[in-house]
Amino acid sequence: MLEKIVQRGTLVTVATLIVCVLGIMAAFRIPVQMIPDLEVRTVTVQTRWPGATPQDIEKEIIIEQEEYLRSIPSLERIISQASSGEARIELEFPYDIDLNETLIRINNALSQVPSYPEDVDQPRVRASSFSANAFMFFRVSPLPGNPRELNMDMMRDFIDDNVKSRLDSVTDVSDVRLGGGAEKQIQILFDPAALAERKISLTDVRRAVAERNRDTSGGEIESGKRRYLLRTIGRFDNPEDLKDLIIARRGDNIIRLEDVADVRLDHFEIYTRAYVNDRPIIFLSIRREAGSNVIAIKEEVMKEIEAINREVLNPAGMEIERTADDVTYVEASIRNVWTNLGIGAVLATLVMFLFLRSAKATVVGVIGVPICTIAAFIGLMLAGRTVNVISLAGVAFAIGMTLDNTIVVLESIDLERRRGLGRLKGAIEGVRKVWPAVLASTLTTVMVFLPIIFIQEEAGQLYSDIAIAVSASILASMIVAITVVPTAAAHFDLTPQDNEAVDRADGAIVKGVSWLVAGPMRRLFCILGMAGASAAIILLLTPPAEYLPEGEEPKMFARLNAPPGYNLETIEEIGKDLQDWLLPFVEDDPERFHNGETEVPALKYFFLMMEADGLRIIAETVDSGDIDNLMKIIGERYKTYPGMQPFVSRGSIITSNDGGTRSVSLDISGPRLDDVYRAAATAYRRANEIFDGPRIQADPSTLSLSQPLLEVRPKWDRAAELGMNADDVGFTVAALTDGTVCRGVLPRRREDRHLFLQQGFRARGARQSRPDADLYAARDHRAAVVRRGYQRDGGYEHDPAHRCQAYGDPQHHPAG
Repeated sequence: MLEKIVQRGTLVTVATLIVCVLGIMAAFRIPVQMIPDLEVRTVTVQTRWPGATPQDIEKEIIIEQEEYLRSIPSLERIISQASSGEARIELEFPYDIDLNETLIRINNALSQVPSYPEDVDQPRVRASSFSANAFMFFRVSPLPGNPRELNMDMMRDFIDDNVKSRLDSVTDVSDVRLGGGAEKQIQILFDPAALAERKISLTDVRRAVAERNRDTSGGEIESGKRRYLLRTIGRFDNPEDLKDLIIARRGDNIIRLEDVADVRLDHFEIYTRAYVNDRPIIFLSIRREAGSNVIAIKEEVMKEIEAINREVLNPAGMEIERTADDVTYVEASIRNVWTNLGIGAVLATLVMFLFLRSAKATVVGVIGVPICTIAAFIGLMLAGRTVNVISLAGVAFAIGMTLDNTIVVLESIDLERRRGLGRLKGAIEGVRKVWPAVLASTLTTVMVFLPIIFIQEEAGQLYSDIAIAVSASILASMIVAITVVPTAAAHFDLTPQDNEAVDRADGAIVKGVSWLVAGPMRRLFCILGMAGASAAIILLLTPPAEYLPEGEEPKMFARLNAPPGYNLETIEEIGKDLQDWLLPFVEDDPERFHNGETEVPALKYFFLMMEADGLRIIAETVDSGDIDNLMKIIGERYKTYPGMQPFVSRGSIITSNDGGTRSVSLDISGPRLDDVYRAAATAYRRANEIFDGPRIQADPSTLSLSQPLLEVRPKWDRAAELGMNADDVGFTVAALTDGTVCRGVLPRRREDRHLFLQQGFRARGARQSRPDADLYAARDHRAAVVRRGYQRDGGYEHDPAHRCQAYGDPQHHPAG
């Protein structure tokens, strides 16, 4: 068979070219990504309950959901977190789960929960892995100078309808998330005095709005030859119609909503403020479908962005710009791998020429390099993998290995030629004598890499691409060595040219080896010397061990966590201070920092997001080498804010941005929450003492239980006399303080999603210096008393000594 293959040079050439063409097509069809897709094994269930305390979230939502979720098969771990207004449950499963079946089971379990409180939104189930995180980030801001004087807080719905929806339709985009601003809402700002004067309660207002704002189907009627559908219209078309709502009738006296309240179109309370540099923004992040090509997605998204700016945003006085994307880093990393691959191929060629001493033999030897590289892409395509940094690294690793088989075959053919055989006979005999050894060597190498494919954890999922690329290349190199190489040797004279310098070098090497093995002491010394040198290299030069490499990217993630009880206004003051400090260094000259003229490296941009529980800065430096200096400087700046807990990390392409594989997670649990927090605070303090400059992040973000809490304890006898039940009292208290949503209202337009009931005598969203001033109506009704205290261990602790901390800016009040 080998003789027939070697004799048919044309057939071998054509077959090789066909394989190369198929491989090139495969290389262009394989999706390009940063890292391989990782299996999803964590599912998150989020349930929102606006305005609810963590205790209520735990009791009414988490406990109810956990009762049914914990029975899901293969569930390994369940982590629940109750925070103000939101319940979050993370479910961890093995790597080999059927995700679709698991999601169905989770939704079925949630559907068995008997009921939720009236204001609770439907649970949201989301499954994702780190490899599917957002990879493109955009911002919408007013045009320079804000010529239309837009309030970006009111633009969220517009952007949701006209920008997000168009980006969602781009091929292979799985999700577009919107942040910043607030949804529109119709607000009913009532006058408590006017309600009391007319003896109308807030529940009467809510009932009147809910009963009126709905449409009713009336079936159909027939008239002559036509049939008409019948519908009674009750929902309001605009806020002005709502003012005419009749809420009570006393004889001939009609009381309308406008008599006791004002109605206006506004937005929800702002919970997040976002800026890029100094411009307020609404930001969008884009996620991709698994197995998609990030470069192709970027091209399509940027085309759509241009169209959105031209057709939608610019006429409205806004623009959308790209803040950052990981595709640029993907392209740079892939270029770097290709460069290294090319350098490796050139060096391998030079080494082959040095030893083969024949230009023709060297060409025949290295001709297998591109063929084996192309074969690696075919293997990746057949295995359903992608072109990424890791798979390309596998291709680069295989270059040197693919030459081994070729060198062995060429040397065997050259030996047969020196024995006097012709080109054809020499090629056939040369490959016949060594092909079993080539096959054994190839299978041995493949067996070394193949087990990686069967590792289910993250390491196996990441590095199985290397195993596939190397195995495909090695197998291709074996086929090339026993088919293409002898065929070329049979048609070209590959005899090395005489080279006296090389011959002298060969002679010197042979003499040196002969001297080393001449006596037993020399042989023993050589063996011990090599063993000792190997041991020294292992002990002295082995780098630190890690589970996975970091894969760091030049991007900083800096989080500043606030103590419990802080509000958004306080965080905004800190954010404003940081913003003013960083702005002068945006698009600065990097050399100024290198020369010591500035304290902060030059920045490409910085993204600042502020919430009540803290703020986050994401930034990139103009010179990527300055990112570590920026992290250190930001970390020191964060420490100047008392009571805050800083955490600064560098972005990673392989692990998350919270420390990655260099982090150690410490889970602390116990029967009492205050004991757990006390232990966590001790661990935090000891870690700072033991480690050299550690970066520590807590989850939850605070190590204190000093969240201020006002507790209303109704006098139920008096409430019953007034005809008020628990729902009426709770609704009244909420409406008199921060406002509440009128549930049960059917929306007709987007901004009618929620009707918001709130006192009209104070500005929306403002905070009173005395919380009990908002509760005077309930106190006057003698239906409830108001007490101040601190949230502790899921309950309430009366603390008159710290009552002043319930007003204004709460101080740090450790639970212990």
